[in-house]
Amino acid sequence: MADAHAKPQHDYHIIDPSPWPFLGSIGALIMAIGGVAWMQYLKGGDFPIFGVNIANPWLFFIGLAVVLYTMFGWWSDTIKEAHEGHHTRVVSLHLRYGMIMFIASEVMFFVAWFWAFFDASLFPGEAAQVARTEYTGGVWPPQGIEVLDPFHLPLYNTVILLLSGTTVTWAHHALLHDDRKGLVNGLILTVALGVLFSMVQAYEYMHAPFSFSDSIYGATFFMATGFHGFHVLVGTIFLLVCLLRAMRGDFTPQQHFGFEAAAWYWHFVDVVWLFLFASIYVWGSMGGTIAHGH
Repeated sequence: MADAHAKPQHDYHIIDPSPWPFLGSIGALIMAIGGVAWMQYLKGGDFPIFGVNIANPWLFFIGLAVVLYTMFGWWSDTIKEAHEGHHTRVVSLHLRYGMIMFIASEVMFFVAWFWAFFDASLFPGEAAQVARTEYTGGVWPPQGIEVLDPFHLPLYNTVILLLSGTTVTWAHHALLHDDRKGLVNGLILTVALGVLFSMVQAYEYMHAPFSFSDSIYGATFFMATGFHGFHVLVGTIFLLVCLLRAMRGDFTPQQHFGFEAAAWYWHFVDVVWLFLFASIYVWGSMGGTIAHGH
């Protein structure tokens, strides 16, 4: 009878009391307040709370450290639960639903940046009136703006991401067929391609003929491509963790949601880049002056 009470007779997993939601919320609050304090510090202002001026960057990094620690601890607990057999088919399905909803929220996040870009590019006259800092000449790209050659570094990065999508799919199929060597090799190549993409984009940013603050073109360009670059960085770390876990033997052909979620996220990053390349780099630069050497 005691054994019957100890083992639940259903497919759901009632988790033990966890500190992570509360700790993560506290970390996020500290990071948000710290972000405001950092911005005040950068512009030379004050940010007093209870009579204490906290205008400095350190509060932000304290909050970030708490959030990162929460992520590590929470996901470690999730992995432990999977190893203990708590991730039944129903629980695994709900984990997938959660990842799908997360990616859907990310889609809407990028919709906002595409909206801002197309609003400015399709109505350049109105954009100039709103910005009050430039004269677009009623054209896009704005007058006086030199643009990047879309078929130079941007095309190179497009090929890199498409190749990385192929290698992560190879790794997934290798895992399904219990090919541990193929899984590890595919992940190594994917992580390497992700790092290469970030390096190329950093080089492109350093040599861009326009800046974030000199025009609405630069603002919309860097916000959209910059946030995508951040997602590539996060996805690369995600896949690197999966690589370390794969080398440790964590994943099985039957149970590998952690890797599957990383692969979904990486494919999402790939697709967003294709839209960025086609709209911002190619279409958005039509009629503009290509910067020499870019």
